Amino acid sequence: MPTHTFILNGKRVSVDVEDDVRLLWVLRDVLGVHGPKYCCGLGVCKACTSHINGQAFAPCSVPISDIRSTDRITTIEGLPATVGKDLHPMQQAWLDVDVAQCGYCQPGQIMAAVALVKDVQAQGRTVTDADLDQLRNVCRCGTYPRIREAIKAGAANMPALTVHRVKPKAKKHKHAVRKHTA
Repeated sequence: MPTHTFILNGKRVSVDVEDDVRLLWVLRDVLGVHGPKYCCGLGVCKACTSHINGQAFAPCSVPISDIRSTDRITTIEGLPATVGKDLHPMQQAWLDVDVAQCGYCQPGQIMAAVALVKDVQAQGRTVTDADLDQLRNVCRCGTYPRIREAIKAGAANMPALTVHRVKPKAKKHKHAVRKHTA
């Protein structure tokens, strides 16, 4: 059986599974990570939404053979560590707004929201209603108004992405100009 290695929630993991096994099953059944939920198995409902290298994706539709050893997979369990706190600001917003009813879709909702906010921040903007309209995670309880409210609240408390700009080095002149003092 082939061995597959990747980074899960900040730790390198290796699993021995066939190449065609979907990543969601590797996470849930092999590694015991139950935050990403199984629902449709087609990447449509997005209950399993997690991050791969910071981008939202549906692990139910990705075979483990597509995952590289350098890929960083983050699930809801690893989300707080990305900000060095017990809860990510988006998770805290979910609690503050009292979003969940049944709660089944909430890990995927939160992971999609965090990825959306990061994308919007990278563009130097704040989240708009038009941005929120792009989220397609299904909530069977219909808590969409509270989800939208929580995303806005969470976004306001998420650390802003910093763009690292490299200062150009001062050019050294071949012949330094000397100041003469009298």
